[in-house]
Amino acid sequence: MAEVVEVSDVRRSYGDYEAVRGVTFSVARGELFALLGTNGAGKTSTLEVVEGLARPSGGLVRVLGRDPYADRAAVRPRIGVMLQQGGFPADLTVTETAAMWAGTLTAPRPVAEALDLVDLAHRTNVPVKQLSGGERRRLDLALAVLGRPDVLFLDEPTTGLDPESRRNTWELVRTLLDDGATVLLTTHYLDEAEELADRLAIMHQGRIVRTGTVAEVVASQPATVSFALPPSVPRDRLPDLAGTLVVDDGDRLEMHTDTMQATLTGLLVWARDHGVELRELSARPASLEQAFLAVASSPSSPEPERAEVAA
Repeated sequence: MAEVVEVSDVRRSYGDYEAVRGVTFSVARGELFALLGTNGAGKTSTLEVVEGLARPSGGLVRVLGRDPYADRAAVRPRIGVMLQQGGFPADLTVTETAAMWAGTLTAPRPVAEALDLVDLAHRTNVPVKQLSGGERRRLDLALAVLGRPDVLFLDEPTTGLDPESRRNTWELVRTLLDDGATVLLTTHYLDEAEELADRLAIMHQGRIVRTGTVAEVVASQPATVSFALPPSVPRDRLPDLAGTLVVDDGDRLEMHTDTMQATLTGLLVWARDHGVELRELSARPASLEQAFLAVASSPSSPEPERAEVAA
């Protein structure tokens, strides 16, 4: 697949503070790539550079084969940008705001169509200042897709939306992907990344430290088998299961393993053979949340990973 977004060893500094520290990734045509990370991880700073809103302090950025900052006049008509805050005139109505934005575009879709896509058709004559926070986010999204962009940048697109509006936004993004758009998304919602992302990267302290498909990132973490033993069964009677780490918190034991089925089978066979009742037994596969928290809780960034386009 052709690379639509290329980011190579990008850095961005604010004075002496380096917010983005050598980030590398690329996004294929028709792919949704998600950037995850805690507040201050460098997601928005990275996105602003890729959007062409800021010049990188170092490294190379290409969007549709061009430098989005130096060649902004050529790149801008082919991208859509949804910032964390739109900042549109509060006294204009929803339709007036969309029409004003459409006037800056080469071949916009009809304003009514864009507003309908984000479920704002019933609010067309309402001033922006009277919209709820969620409705303003939907208006921001309508303006981002108004120009039928080849590449769409979404910075926290569903923050402040109710669950139904979030689901509707996901469906719209899927439709845009089906139509051939490429999407670079930042989000705090892990379920959003799981639902939408073809690949993702987790940032920490300005670096990408985990990257791949959801399944690949989750596979970096162990599964967990937890249970309680009867008081009469000493802990040292537990079976020795290769590759399994046992954590004893006093009331329950947890087994962390990369081979959940083998570990669980070995434990259950041992319990059956020794007549032991495993109380409150549960088995949980690794999750994206677990992988995210493992990165977020680390005291410092390990060596950065390179996020490449899948073959």
